[in-house]
Amino acid sequence: MVARGELKRKPEWLKIKLNTNDTYTGLKKMMREKNLHTVCEEAKCPNIHECWAVRRTATFMILGSICTRACRFCAVTTGKPNELDWEEPKRVAESVRLMNLKHVVITAVARDDLNDYGATVFAETVRAVRAMNPETSIEVLPSDMMGDFSALQTLIDAGPDIMNHNLETVRRLTPRVRAKATYDRTLEFLKRSKELNPDIPTKSSIMVGLGETKEELIEAMDDLRAHNVDILTLGQYLQPTKKHLEVERYYHPDEFAELKEIALSKGFSHCEAGPLVRSSYHADEQVHKARRHTMLPID
Repeated sequence: MVARGELKRKPEWLKIKLNTNDTYTGLKKMMREKNLHTVCEEAKCPNIHECWAVRRTATFMILGSICTRACRFCAVTTGKPNELDWEEPKRVAESVRLMNLKHVVITAVARDDLNDYGATVFAETVRAVRAMNPETSIEVLPSDMMGDFSALQTLIDAGPDIMNHNLETVRRLTPRVRAKATYDRTLEFLKRSKELNPDIPTKSSIMVGLGETKEELIEAMDDLRAHNVDILTLGQYLQPTKKHLEVERYYHPDEFAELKEIALSKGFSHCEAGPLVRSSYHADEQVHKARRHTMLPID
């Protein structure tokens, strides 16, 4: 019996293989030297060693390391953010070039304190990476920008290869799990993204293990497809600290395999599902698969 507030013991299939080769240590050193942040580190992602050391992919977190929101699942620090750093886009682009990354995910803390929610710096980072690394595919993962579609237009105009925005959980659990964000605003944000540029695949992610039912997960899949979302990732929620939401249960790999089959049957062009899957997991594969699938609008 696990006492309230204690971290549950993880099952065997959640053990992580560490790989600290020169690529991993080199990227980690560069992040510190260039004063850059990655969600891989800040959010304690379990796949950091595989992505950095083997796949040559990374997820940069721009706009500082302090978030204006306090989502109950997230390990990123909450508080009053620092001033904007207009040299950050260039530093990110240089780091991508020096590490010869083949795919980069650009995400950010929520910046509800800014008039454009950080969209201008986001777009400048995409353009800087593209200019310096024309062969690198670029995925963006913004907040909902409080539903400001002019800010979304700014980001879409920068021309990312994938627009990613996470639903995170099912409708019923959203108020308990997410701060400020709403289920319907996320769906509308994804729908508008596709309307603004139909050639950019859209993507979303759902965590499991927070108390949702299978029926609710299927409903969330249907809602995403109804808003023309192309790619879905499904992964196990892992409690970062005792202060965060507790894990209600751990899904077995066989359950993830079943959920993946259900998702593909719904019409997603690609679905990545597994205990250690996160939003940017194998993102380098997803962009190429999405390009090969032209998704038809849902009636």
